[in-house]
Amino acid sequence: MAVVKHDDGYYYDIARHNIRKYRLEKKYTQQRLADETDLSLDFIAEIESVKRKKSFSIATLGRIADVLNIDINLFFKKHNDKIKKQ
Repeated sequence: MAVVKHDDGYYYDIARHNIRKYRLEKKYTQQRLADETDLSLDFIAEIESVKRKKSFSIATLGRIADVLNIDINLFFKKHNDKIKKQ
């Protein structure tokens, strides 16, 4: 079986998609997520933005997962769904 190789951007894109997906499912604004994770609104916006390739740490993902009350593993699950704008 061939090993599939992805660049770093692939993993960040999956994580940023899922951060936004679960934030919206929980009906959190970016501001509320920023406040509850002690991260800045600008940083949350950059994490979620597909235009900016801002990297973030596992610790940051952990803080976001804790606030959203989800398993951190969900941030790495590939979905075929599209996110609706709100």
